[in-house]
Parts: sequence; structure tokens; C-alpha cells
Amino acid sequence: MPSDLMLKSMNAVHRALLAVTFGRIGWSAAGMPVLELTTTGRKSGQPRSCMLTSPLQIGDTYVIVASRGGDDRHPAWFLNLQANPEVEVAISGRAKQRRRARVASPEERAEMWPRITADFTNYAGYQEKTSREIPLILLEPAG
Repeated sequence: MPSDLMLKSMNAVHRALLAVTFGRIGWSAAGMPVLELTTTGRKSGQPRSCMLTSPLQIGDTYVIVASRGGDDRHPAWFLNLQANPEVEVAISGRAKQRRRARVASPEERAEMWPRITADFTNYAGYQEKTSREIPLILLEPAG
């Protein structure tokens, strides 16, 4: 499973790629849009940002997967948004937008998960590695 250091390093490399290409490369990965998610740290109260892919978009809502590479632990960003669902999302280098994050209901997940894993089989592999059900998060425009 990926270590915290490895995940932070991957995010740093991704941000560096965006910086050195002036945003021309890095806003898409494996056929998915990449977004920068900013949550509020559940312990620190400080902004915490990470780069994530969105395998499914429904209208103005982006769906992200709390897979952590199939680890048995949830990603830190997921724990943060559980504590405070008010987040910011930057897409394609545009200004951050306020969003409200929510975990997909069992019915929503049952509909979305097969669509996601049909197009992006890596997510199915992550689910096979862990006994926890990998949550799907909807990043909805803040009203």
C-alpha cells in the first residue's frame, strides 16, 4: 500500500509538473480530469490540498474515489471532509470553487461503481485489495 510519504511525493511531483508546464500538462490523467481538492484539516483546522482524479462527472458534480490505492485505511482528505464537508475544488487551473462534499448513498454507489470500474479497472483492483468498501464522494456545487 502507498505510504503517506509516497502519496505526498506523488502530489508534489504532480504540482511541479503543472508549474513547469504552466498548466498545459497535468490537468488530465488516465483519461480522467484532475482536480485539486482543498479540505480543512480535522485536527489542525488548516487548509489541506491534494491532487485527485475524477472518474465520473454528473452535470456540475465531480465524483472522486477514496481508494488510497486499496489500503485498509481511508485517505486523510476523506477523514477531513467527513469532519467538514465544505471544500474548495480547482479544475483545469481555474479559480477554486466552493463545493459541498458528500458520501454517495448505497443506492448511488451501486449505480456509479460499475460505471467507474468498467472504464477505470484500477479502481476494481483497489477494492479487491481491501475489506473496506471504498467510498465514492460527490463534490456538488455549493448553493
